[in-house]
Amino acid sequence: METQAITFDRASAMPAPTWHFMKSNEARIEIPAGLEIAPDVSASVPPLARGAADEFENALANAQLAWDEEHPMPTEAELAERAAFLAAEADATYGGTAQSDYQANADAIEEARSLAMAFETGVGDEVGAYLRYAAGDRIVVAAGLGEAIEASVCVRAVTGAISAAAIDVVAGEGSTVRLKLHVDSPEETPADKSNGAPAGELAGAPADSADAAHAIAGTTLRVFADAGSTVDIVRSQTLDDGVIDIDDMGLFTHKRANVSVCQTVLGAGTSFAGLAADLRGAESGLVVDTRYLGHGSQKRDFNYIVRHHGQKTECNLKANGVLAGASEKTLKATIDLIRGAKGAQGSERENVLLVDEGVRNKTVPVILCNEDDVAGNHGATIGHIRSEQLFYLASRGLAQDAAERMFVSAIVEQAAIDAPGEEARRGIVRLGERIAPGFAELFDDGDAGVRTSALESEEDR
Repeated sequence: METQAITFDRASAMPAPTWHFMKSNEARIEIPAGLEIAPDVSASVPPLARGAADEFENALANAQLAWDEEHPMPTEAELAERAAFLAAEADATYGGTAQSDYQANADAIEEARSLAMAFETGVGDEVGAYLRYAAGDRIVVAAGLGEAIEASVCVRAVTGAISAAAIDVVAGEGSTVRLKLHVDSPEETPADKSNGAPAGELAGAPADSADAAHAIAGTTLRVFADAGSTVDIVRSQTLDDGVIDIDDMGLFTHKRANVSVCQTVLGAGTSFAGLAADLRGAESGLVVDTRYLGHGSQKRDFNYIVRHHGQKTECNLKANGVLAGASEKTLKATIDLIRGAKGAQGSERENVLLVDEGVRNKTVPVILCNEDDVAGNHGATIGHIRSEQLFYLASRGLAQDAAERMFVSAIVEQAAIDAPGEEARRGIVRLGERIAPGFAELFDDGDAGVRTSALESEEDR
């Protein structure tokens, strides 16, 4: 069945819009007409860990019961006091308290007291629903009390088609789940001309068809981490330039649960990565480590939303990337410290290396706060390769183009060294060879662990 053209105008939207002239509040995802729905997905899940289709919904419903018990409904006196306060605000001589759409929606969600209503994914409900439709049957990974589970899912792009996987992870109390996701192009892929740079070139001007795509690949993931559980998500993406990648995640943490997410974005002409987390349980935590590369006319869009509901919750968002050629990147990171989350701490940090003058980088860190006993920190280090660095490398015999290529290749090589498995490593090496011919020679024996990085090798010459 071929798809109709669909446009999602408010995908990966920030919860609280910022300056409109930055054009970074949301992303526009266009699904071209004529694509087949043909998921090419393989999964390795232990038989005892294959959960029912409604495993996530049941876990969230049980969490709702526990939440209601710990946070009883306001008494009639409390409701009357709030109503009187709102009425007084509305009649105030200065015109009352003005609320933005964000504030009104946020208040409505909190007052509804529904965990299901509050749950969200980073790219958005509409896009997530579309990916689930395209994916078909859901892959469910469920770990029981105190169990340790390891699973993997591989999504391969299909030329002229949408290939997607819908995955639920339910980690029972005290359990440990490690999930490896790999999104890759097949070994033999038609040469793509949508990028401004031919295969093997790292820089180039944007082409007229930079937004064209011959395939879409993606994953939509929901995670429920019960009390005291640990969930590790590792996602690597090594798609060719003519593919759009969509990475959609939503996370829920119970008491003392900890979730870590490591994302490596190396390929795809356009990639959208969104993550939303509800740190509901006290002392629960989230760590997100993102590594990305942009070259040619590639586009990257990241959207992270972390809502702290529980007391003493903690999140740490880290991103490191390299932009070359005429690539573009937007990173939106929102930490929402909600009333009642006393002792919560949130931190966001990004380091971006701009290799060429033609790149466009937008970094939008946001901290929303409705609680006094909390801590929020954000910062970014963004800069070009320093002239003294280029001079030093030139004195060692490296021309500027070669030096810039070395910086770009280094992030791919590090990704290959840190790859979570052989399948992911093969995909990274394949992509590395495509953008920098000769790259595969560094890993010709398949043992990335004994290789010295290209950066170190060049400096030692």
